[in-house]
Amino acid sequence: MLSADSLTPSRTTPVALTLRLCLHALLAGLLALAAARAVADGGPRGGAVVGVALVMGAVYAAGTLSPAVARSQRAAAVWLAALGVCWAVLLVLSPDGLWTAFPLYFLQLHLLPLRWALPAVALTAAAAIASFLLHGSPISPGSFIGPLLGAAMAVATVLGYEALYRESERRRELIDELMATRAELAAAERTAGTLAERERLAREIHDTLAQGLSSIQLLLRAAQRALPAGSPAAPHIEQARVAAQDNLAEARRFVRALSPPDLEHGSLAGALERLSASAPPGAEDAASTEVQVKFSVSGTPAELPTPYEVALLRTAQSALANTFQHAGAGRAEITLSFMDTSVSLDVVDDGRGFDPASAPRETGDDGGFGLPAMRARARSLGGTLSVESAPGQGTAVAVTLPLPTAATP
Repeated sequence: MLSADSLTPSRTTPVALTLRLCLHALLAGLLALAAARAVADGGPRGGAVVGVALVMGAVYAAGTLSPAVARSQRAAAVWLAALGVCWAVLLVLSPDGLWTAFPLYFLQLHLLPLRWALPAVALTAAAAIASFLLHGSPISPGSFIGPLLGAAMAVATVLGYEALYRESERRRELIDELMATRAELAAAERTAGTLAERERLAREIHDTLAQGLSSIQLLLRAAQRALPAGSPAAPHIEQARVAAQDNLAEARRFVRALSPPDLEHGSLAGALERLSASAPPGAEDAASTEVQVKFSVSGTPAELPTPYEVALLRTAQSALANTFQHAGAGRAEITLSFMDTSVSLDVVDDGRGFDPASAPRETGDDGGFGLPAMRARARSLGGTLSVESAPGQGTAVAVTLPLPTAATP
């Protein structure tokens, strides 16, 4: 049911404000009508009717302005009881007092829980019907139908308004949730775009500038060895070689600075070990955190170029995210293997598996995640990606990259 806040000026929507003002005007008008008719009739109870109508109006005004009525259900019940007593006295003094039952219906339905409001409305309707008998009015079907129909209309109106209000609140909450989700998605896309651009720049610097400077350094070394002893060109070649070496070191620093945050504070093995100890991005739900992930390294670790480390780390993140989100697995294992001429990464889980033949083999609209992106990463470095899986038999994802000559132990 609506709270008493709808009757106070501090917390009202335009619709609630209009309803509140209409309720005030209805009660004030009906009390004025009862008082005016009593005075016009010139009966001995005219003064008493006017006095009771004024008292009831004052009690009503005090309740609508009282913060206690808005905050406390008990205070609201006491206020309604006081109004009920005034109304009962008015019913005894004047038959016109029964018309004020209609606004009382709304007050009871607004302020009381439904299990109390319905009996209160029924009691009010019964008192209105009894007033016909008390004042000797002619008994007719309208004497019973009028108060009962008014009560039914009040109940239907309040319950209908309640349903519309709840639906409006649900829609508002949904809109707020959608707005928050859109903001989070935009932030995630910005972050993903920033990281992707950093990786691309690191890869481009490594594959072009760093490799070119390394080649220049090797050529200058060869030129130094080919020069005769005491050649006047030897100091200049040495200066050029040192400059190329310094610039190569600077380029490598740029590559390291542009590498993913997971690789900034440690090796690839350390990043993979941290990944295995926590849920990957996109798998933060409670069910996914039940997967037990184990990490191991085989072979003699070798220093890898940053693009290799980025590719292997991203492949592990994507494969493990698929395990957490889709496989329904209980265990998963990440293995980083260093061999004589290659390095490989295996991600194996005991989940529900799938048919690899049905998986897309080209990059789709997923923005760079999933098997197509893993395969594209491996292919860009001259490596291969293989997927072994079957329904009910788990999944094994393996990526193999050829070791650069300088990285071979």
